[in-house]
Amino acid sequence: MKKKYSIQFVVRRIFTRIFIHCFLILACLISIFPLLRVFSISIRPSDQVFSTSLKIIPENATFTNYTKLLFDTDFILWILNSLLLATTTSIIGVALATSAGYAFSRFKFPGYKAGLLFLLLTQMLPGVMLLLPLYIMLSKLKLVNTFLGLIIAYSVTALPFTIWLLRGYFTSIPIELEEAAMIDGCSQLAAFYRITLPLSLPALAIALFFNFLSAWNDFLIARVIIQTPEMYTWTIGITRFYGERTTLWGLFAASSVLISVPVCTVFTYLSRWLISGLTIGAIK
Repeated sequence: MKKKYSIQFVVRRIFTRIFIHCFLILACLISIFPLLRVFSISIRPSDQVFSTSLKIIPENATFTNYTKLLFDTDFILWILNSLLLATTTSIIGVALATSAGYAFSRFKFPGYKAGLLFLLLTQMLPGVMLLLPLYIMLSKLKLVNTFLGLIIAYSVTALPFTIWLLRGYFTSIPIELEEAAMIDGCSQLAAFYRITLPLSLPALAIALFFNFLSAWNDFLIARVIIQTPEMYTWTIGITRFYGERTTLWGLFAASSVLISVPVCTVFTYLSRWLISGLTIGAIK
């Protein structure tokens, strides 16, 4: 039988939904406004950079800053360097963390608790404290001022958190699924690749995005290790836009807009897997 609702209840429910939607729209506008201001500064003429006008599209809007950024600077090279480092770090970091997280989730081996405690303690250290040990290690290996050295540094710093993240997700997947696959003839490794790994796509997507974002936004490690201008990432490259006397705010704003494009693209692509509850009802 269909439930009957009173008119007062229906009206109250409608007004509640309208209020919630209005609040969410207002919150979105507040969040988007600073981004629109950055875009507004990027298309302002040089004589209007310090204008206090709240217009999103300023008078005499121009894309001169974008053309200067793309054709008169090494911005494209900086972006390509950052993409190479972030992509490689993401793949290596997730591959290592997947195997380590699965081992910590499914097996009890000597040093299991000590290993988890060690991974947890590494998260309590500020990243700045790792700069000197990392530089000494890479210097001994003759990897300073190389992309390989920077990839190793990024992978090492992001690996503990990624292992903890994937270990927690693997633990939430019922082991009975793997046992059923092994009864049907799969080995432990085959059950992992055919059953557990596909069900872990949401966690893998988050781990991949976290590793990508960490490498993409890093400044301190890259500043210490990279010394050749041709190897600069965008975080180091844009520091050329300010000096002791002048700061090129238009180029800063234009670079901020363009820098956000790869991150938004990666997030949009990975968002299809950011779904919770994939294993609900799997046992049944």
